[in-house]
Amino acid sequence: MEIVTQEAINQFKALMDQVEEPLKKTYQNIHQGYQTETLVRYLKAREGNVAEAYKMLVVCLKWRVQNDIDSILEKPIIPSKLYRSLRDSQLIGMSGFSREGLPVFAIGVGLSSFGNVSVNYYVQSHIQINEYRDRVILPIASKKYGRPVTTCVKVLDMTGLKLSALSQLKLLTIISTIDDLNYPEKTNTCYIVNAPYVFSACWKVVKPLLQERTRKKVQVLSGNGRDELLKIMDLASLPHFCKHEVSRSSRHPGSDIENCFSLDHPFHQQLYNYISKQAIANESAVLIKQGSFHVDLPQTDTEGADIAKTIESELNKFGNGKELIL
Repeated sequence: MEIVTQEAINQFKALMDQVEEPLKKTYQNIHQGYQTETLVRYLKAREGNVAEAYKMLVVCLKWRVQNDIDSILEKPIIPSKLYRSLRDSQLIGMSGFSREGLPVFAIGVGLSSFGNVSVNYYVQSHIQINEYRDRVILPIASKKYGRPVTTCVKVLDMTGLKLSALSQLKLLTIISTIDDLNYPEKTNTCYIVNAPYVFSACWKVVKPLLQERTRKKVQVLSGNGRDELLKIMDLASLPHFCKHEVSRSSRHPGSDIENCFSLDHPFHQQLYNYISKQAIANESAVLIKQGSFHVDLPQTDTEGADIAKTIESELNKFGNGKELIL
């Protein structure tokens, strides 16, 4: 396991003090006043190697400048009908906070369809959620708890996983690569719930391909994980698909207020309103038209590509498109 020393942090900080505008400005948007914690994240991502961590961070900063990421929270996905369609097919949301103050993000892996809008909108939405988390939610949590809160908890629901997930691998790999390269070490723990047999089979093959620090973050829970998750968060913060004694579909929990994937959930309402207000405040709303915002899609790294191929190979062993259930 890598060890991040104070000497490495000091060396890294000295290098970052030398970067010039506009990289310095976007760097401030990344660390939000918690520079040490940010440097530690990048050092962990590169096994404590200062030179490699510095290179990774500078590439990230250039990507942010080239793609105008600093202003992405001023660029709503319009019209609202298109955004609702996106939310109905990319199941992700925030259900609350852990007892340690970490935001809890839920992702409906099995029931996400990713077929309603173009890839660029899914990528834009994903980055907007990342930026809203890092620049709004985490700083507020840090002030509330009186200490740096710089990571989150993720709960992945595998309910309804189908062989058709093969068609989503390319997009999921793109999103994963964006996170790996530009938002490293932002997940404290990743919990897998409602995992069908096919996931367990794939996990046994994929697990050895992951770096040790990644393997240690992933916990596969029994059933919907309710009892285990209640040890780290209150009932109110549990994702809707974990609240019931019996596993329930993540797509239809009973109400849109309870369903953290729904556009009508408070998290998405707050996010949508925040972006709309930022657009108006910066006089960019009138300049935006449908399809006007695009982010350069990264080339998937070797590790990510190998994992995607392994998953595809394993899924191909299971029949011809039937739903995969426990």
